[in-house]
Amino acid sequence: MTKFRPAVVITRRLPEVIEERMAELFDVTIPLNDKAMSDDQLAAAMNACDVLLPTVTDRIDADLIARAGPRLKLIANFGNGVDNIDVAAARKRGITVTNTPGVLTEDMADFTMALIVAVARRFSEGARIIPGGGWSGWSPTWMLGRRVTGKRIGIVGMGRIGQAVARRARAFGLQVHYHNRRPVSARTEEELQATYWESLDRMLARMDIITIHCPHTPATFHLLSARRLQLLKADAILVNTARGEIVDTDELTNLLEAGHLAGAGLDVYEHEPAISDRLLKLADEGRVLLLPHMGSSTVESRIEMGEKVIINIKTFIDGHTPPDRVLPQL
Repeated sequence: MTKFRPAVVITRRLPEVIEERMAELFDVTIPLNDKAMSDDQLAAAMNACDVLLPTVTDRIDADLIARAGPRLKLIANFGNGVDNIDVAAARKRGITVTNTPGVLTEDMADFTMALIVAVARRFSEGARIIPGGGWSGWSPTWMLGRRVTGKRIGIVGMGRIGQAVARRARAFGLQVHYHNRRPVSARTEEELQATYWESLDRMLARMDIITIHCPHTPATFHLLSARRLQLLKADAILVNTARGEIVDTDELTNLLEAGHLAGAGLDVYEHEPAISDRLLKLADEGRVLLLPHMGSSTVESRIEMGEKVIINIKTFIDGHTPPDRVLPQL
């Protein structure tokens, strides 16, 4: 008996080893280029496959799901977050959604600590000086940054990545504080020597470094609102490697322009890939470090993400619940 090979449409190019493995297992359609699909292209794909394999750049909203054909039974997201997918609308249509959690933890934590140090020590500015011919030699008062060791770091969101950041922060001599929907276990708090703040407002007002590691949901949209950003100390720095929508970017820009924050490091943006001219100007002036959503960009993480997608698809096709099924948030 011939084994069923599901039709799988991949929306973006994946590591070659993953594409080859999928081609062995499934009836795969791989895009010719690595450009995001339009809504019409996504709708056409969702009418021609059993499994759609989108990425974070594909917005699979309720309207698009309503245009899906009856064949589509699984959306196997290539990514940890699923804020790009209307999971509730998918479930109503009988479409299962999966993601790839736990793969990015260590890479994201490494990246976050690197970004914190880079902002505090003004690496971005320094890296431009020598190629630009602006270095005339060492000076005791030139290019002064801020020490990281001994400072207070406030972690917003204490899941896998937040905890991995906390471990690294301890190694850098930082005092670890965190805000979460609920405290982590007493054992984890003791291991991380972390202090829980029930009030996000109070924590923000007392930290030297704020780093964001919560998912983007309706409840966390502009969690760091204009009011909350104004609570930050004037010599604080803010780092966001989670989702751009969590921070009120306009107010963050206002504070940076006014000199009411020491600096910021951003890897994610509210309207990616668009970035405001004001924010770009601040980057030119060295008051904010902007990176192109590359926090999880390692060869290892992309391959592991692909392997998780394959497992989710195979498990689903075999009639079992995928290990990384995502359910709508209540």
